[in-house]
Amino acid sequence: MPRRARAASRNDAAQVAQPTGNRQMSSGGDFGPSKIAMRTLCAAIALSASVLASHASAAEQEFGGPTFRKGMWRFVRTLEVLTATNGRHKLFEREMTRCVDPTQAMKGTFSSASIGNCHSSKPEKVSNKYVFSNRCDYMGPVSTVITVLSEEAYTEVNEVKGVAPRTDRVVARRISDCHEDRASLGQPAGPHEDIPQEREHDESEPL
Repeated sequence: MPRRARAASRNDAAQVAQPTGNRQMSSGGDFGPSKIAMRTLCAAIALSASVLASHASAAEQEFGGPTFRKGMWRFVRTLEVLTATNGRHKLFEREMTRCVDPTQAMKGTFSSASIGNCHSSKPEKVSNKYVFSNRCDYMGPVSTVITVLSEEAYTEVNEVKGVAPRTDRVVARRISDCHEDRASLGQPAGPHEDIPQEREHDESEPL
C-alpha cells in the first residue's frame, strides 16, 4: 500500500475512535449526580436517626415518674359505671398474673400525648400520689391518680367524665420473681410462675 494511502487510513481510524472515547468519558461523568444524590440521602437518613434518638433520650429524661421492680405481678382491674338511679355499678372485675416491668407501662402513661381537642396535663406529685387532672387515654379524657405504695405495689384509678361516667381501677402487686429469673439463679419456680393466669368475672357486658 502506498505511504499516502496508509496515512489516510490511520487518520480515518483515529476519527472513528475519537467519538467512542468521548462517549466513554460522558458515560463516566453520568455517575456524578448519582453519587451526590446518594450522599444526600445517606446524610438525611443519619440526621433523621439522630433526631429520633435525641427525642427518645429526652423522653427518657423527662419521665420523672415512679419506678417498680420487674417480676411476676398480679393485677386486679375493676370497671364501675355511675348511674343516676343505682349509683355505682360494677361492670366487671378481672384478675391477671404476668411477668412484667411496670415501669415501662408508667412511662407510657406519663408521656400521654394530646389528641385533637383533648390536652394532657402534666402530673402533680402529692406525697405518694401522682395526679393527672386530665389525660388523653384510649377511653377518652380521664383524670388519673396513681398511688405508689412501694416499689412492689401501686394502685391506678382512671375516672371518665361525660355522658357515661365510669371508674377504671387497677390494684397491682408484685408476688415473686419471674420464672426465667429464678431459673438463672437455680431456684425452683413458684406456683404462679409457669404460665400467666387470668381469671375474669363479669357481672354484665362492658360498655
